[in-house]
Amino acid sequence: MLNLAKGRYRARLASTPDDIEAAQRLRWRAFRGQGTPGDGRDSDDFDAACAHVLIEEARTGALVCCFRMLHLPSGAEIGRSYSAQFYELSALSEFDGPMVEMGRFCIDPDRRDPDILRVAWGAMTSYVDEQGVEMLFGCSSFHGTEARDYYDAFALLRDRHLAPPRWLPRVKAPAVFDFAKRLRRKPDLKRAQAKMPPLLRTYLLMGGWVSDHAVIDRDLGTLHVFTGLEIRAVPPGRARLLRMVAG
Repeated sequence: MLNLAKGRYRARLASTPDDIEAAQRLRWRAFRGQGTPGDGRDSDDFDAACAHVLIEEARTGALVCCFRMLHLPSGAEIGRSYSAQFYELSALSEFDGPMVEMGRFCIDPDRRDPDILRVAWGAMTSYVDEQGVEMLFGCSSFHGTEARDYYDAFALLRDRHLAPPRWLPRVKAPAVFDFAKRLRRKPDLKRAQAKMPPLLRTYLLMGGWVSDHAVIDRDLGTLHVFTGLEIRAVPPGRARLLRMVAG
């Protein structure tokens, strides 16, 4: 059972309906914002099949971050994933090790402490080690649906971080921005890094890769790229740092 305390924060698995509701309300604030019609909860049918990780402030118990995990025995079940709604993932059906889809990752919009992301990755590392997971994957989101706001970031992904051909997701969603084909610019590295979502930046630092296109998700008001990370590809130095947080 995941139970991690580091500095000001602690990570644990949701264990009650109230825990799940708290995560759904934080997700609503992070993804849908104020003034959106609805009951203030972001929920879907995948919630029931997932384990939910809560990152809380140790002193107050305030929920500052959450994400959910869908465990798959192998790529043969990739069609059960949330990501499979948006990406054609048949190539990954050949992956023969345990996989975890990390989804709905969000941090309280009013929080700016980088230790929150650090503890979240420590919690994920602990789970990966305990369960023998060999690949993490999911959708990494950019705020908003205007691709032009992220041209430099997408150009950097095209140049340095595309998925290996054997795993490359194909287009499935009706609305996409095919940055690998459409962008011709060279990325401005400073602007690209500034526009890269923190979660995606961490994936990439660990050897992660992305799809060659972004899905335009008007429901959540985001652009997202499929992101994969083979655990054996994580540089040893970064793996040691993550395990120091997880230990």
